[in-house]
This record gives sequence, C-alpha cells and structure tokens, in this order.
Amino acid sequence: MEQYAIKGGNPLVGEVEIGGAKNAALPIIAASVMTDDTVYIDNIPDVRDTQVLLKAMENIGVFVKHENRHKVTINGANIHSLVVDDEYIRKIRASYYLIGALLGKYKHAEVALPGGCDIGCRAIDQHIKGFRALGTEVYIEHGLIKTRAKRLVGSHIYMDIVSVGATINVMMAAVLAEGRTIIENAAKEPHVVDLANFLNSMGAEIKGAGTDVIRIRGVQKLHGSDYTIIPDQIEAGTFMFAAAVTKGDIVVKNVIPKHLESISAKLTEIGCELKEADDCIRVVSSKPLVHTHVKTLPYPGFPTDMQPQITVALALSRGTSIVTESIFENRFKYVDELIKMGANIKVEGGDTAIIDGVPKYSGATLAAPDLRAGAALVLAALAAEGLSVVEDIHYIARGYEDFHLKLQNLGAQIEVVNSERELQRFKLKVG
Repeated sequence: MEQYAIKGGNPLVGEVEIGGAKNAALPIIAASVMTDDTVYIDNIPDVRDTQVLLKAMENIGVFVKHENRHKVTINGANIHSLVVDDEYIRKIRASYYLIGALLGKYKHAEVALPGGCDIGCRAIDQHIKGFRALGTEVYIEHGLIKTRAKRLVGSHIYMDIVSVGATINVMMAAVLAEGRTIIENAAKEPHVVDLANFLNSMGAEIKGAGTDVIRIRGVQKLHGSDYTIIPDQIEAGTFMFAAAVTKGDIVVKNVIPKHLESISAKLTEIGCELKEADDCIRVVSSKPLVHTHVKTLPYPGFPTDMQPQITVALALSRGTSIVTESIFENRFKYVDELIKMGANIKVEGGDTAIIDGVPKYSGATLAAPDLRAGAALVLAALAAEGLSVVEDIHYIARGYEDFHLKLQNLGAQIEVVNSERELQRFKLKVG
C-alpha cells in the first residue's frame, strides 16, 4: 500500500506550475461525446478521476487517443452502448455527467450511481428534477440512474439549492433540447463557466454562465472543437496554503487570480503577504499567523474543497478561529488526525469547528479520509516537527497530479513508500 513518508519543518520555497482543473475537465470530457465530430481537449490533469472517466467512455465505444499526458483526442461517433456501469465508474462522482451528455445526444442513458469521497450526502434530486422538467422519464433501478425521453423540450427550471453537478448536467442536456431553457439559482463556479464555453465552442447557445441565471437556446447538433481547460483553483489554493503553514515563499504559476479571490482574502487576513500578476500569485508567510473565521459557500464564496487546508493553517494560528461548513455535512473527519499531531480543535454539531491555535504540530501516522482532507494532512505533516506517514494516498491521487514531486521541487522532504523497508530507508536518509 502506497504511503507518503514526510519529514516536516522545511519552509517551502520556489515556483509551482498548476495543472488543469479536475472539476472542469470531468464534465468537459463527458460533453465531448455529444457530437460525432472529433474533439481535442488540452490541459487535462493526469489524475485518477479523469483516467477512470476516459476508460469508462472507451468501454461504451468512444474513441480516445492520448496525444500526450495532458492532451486527448475524443470521438463519440461510434458509441455502441448507452449503459455505463463498471467497477471503476462507480468510484467517481463525475460518472453522472455522462447522463446529461448521453441524454442530450441520444435521449437515453443509464449510468451507475456515483461514488467519490465520503464527505456526506450529495443527493441527485436536483439533477432528476431538471431532467424531468426537460421531458425525461427518470428512475433508479439496480444501482443505475435510468433516463429516457421521446424528445427533450426546453423548460424554466429553478434549482432548490445551488448545485454545481445539477447545473452542469441539466445544461448539457438542454443544449440539444427543443426551444429555450432557463436555469435559475444556477451554480456560478469557474468550471460551470468553462463547460459553457466549451459547449459554445461546439455550437451551443448558452448565455449567463457565471451568473445565477443561465439561458440556453437548444440547437440541433454540435460540432467538433479544440479546447484548453482552465487552471485548477483548488490545486492552486492548496499550494498557497502550503506556503502559509510552512512559513514558505511560493510563486503559484498558471492561475486565474480572479478565481482565487476568496482564498487570497483569507490568506491575507491570517497574516500572509500576497502579490498578484496576470497569471501567478506569490504567497509569503514570514509573520506569525493569526486567527479568523470562515464559512464555506458556493462560488464566489470560500470553497468547501479548501476547508481542510484552511483548518490546518488556523490550527497553527494565534487565537481562536471558527470554521463553518455549509455545503457538506461530513467534512470534518480529518480533525481526529490533526488532533494526533497536537491540534486543539472541537467539532460541534457536525458543521462547525472551533480551533484554538497551537505553536506547532508534531509528526504522526495519519490516514487520509478523502481527497482534499488528504492533501491538507500532507500540508500539516510538512509543517510538523519530525516524521509523519500519510496512508490511503489513493484519495489524493484522485485530484492532484504529481503532488509529492511538486512538493519536492519546493524543498519538501516527502517520498512515496511501498513497504516498511522503504520507510526505514527514508528515515535514515532524512536523519
């Protein structure tokens, strides 16, 4: 079983290049099958979730060719099955994006109920509501979401809650529906905008993406496209907090600073110095960190996917901080791991963490409970005194490409180890 062995205490210094956004790549990859023409997608992150989705698409007849590590050619002209169900696709949340894509194109799709990280209930009721509003019969049977429509007809859809997944799924189906569709209370995340831009590059007519009202005029068919995915705001934010917790100085390159405003604001509040350029942000952590309060909210609020990382920083900050999680109800499972390292955190009501800052962490053996918490525990280990081992790093591989290699380039003492012998060798090497 692969683990990270980490010797903490080194300030991280240098430059890091941010890859393509996983949360944009997944729906864009799915949407690429909505035309019979060839689609070229660049800046795809080479992470487990994108690999699984591409493999599942190959299994139903989609042509997939990897031009290089980050560019893929896709052609969906010869799809032979509208049933997507294998042991891999059940493990990723993004499986449900194939419903909107296949339903839009073929008026029929059957896709395995999605998996992903266990961070709480992520209901698909808004997806189902949207599909039904477009004229689709939807039911769940044998672990599959089954959808079928004689025709898709545009509709006025109000989302009861802001849902990124439902906004994306309904938007994909609606671009090939007859007439106009309006999605109100739509999600505004950058990856929603990126998908809309991609679909528009294929001939869709979508307006308003990035606001809470998206207007879509259905078209008869889509055509091929050559598209580059936006940078990953969560990977960028993770390295920004790596600078904060290790007293480092990191230039985070290939980013869109506008997408990072809520993260940058909190880093400034807790005592970091930030300098922005057109496509990079420098984060310097030279002073003691101070407390603040944060509540996760839909974009442009503070991202739920950055909640574990800021908690790691606040647990090392002077004073008492409060972190409130308003998106998912099961996202503080990593707190017990931080407590092993000496953090003083109490979780109340499942959605609020009260944090009294401590001067330092000490190394420990930790288990990553999910993708973002796993990355946050790595940051804690890099800030800690002594040696740490982070287990279950397959979660981290779902969303971070070359995570340990990028950290090594910043001066981190971190390696992947596969056995007790390799761990002992690492201990001898770092002293």
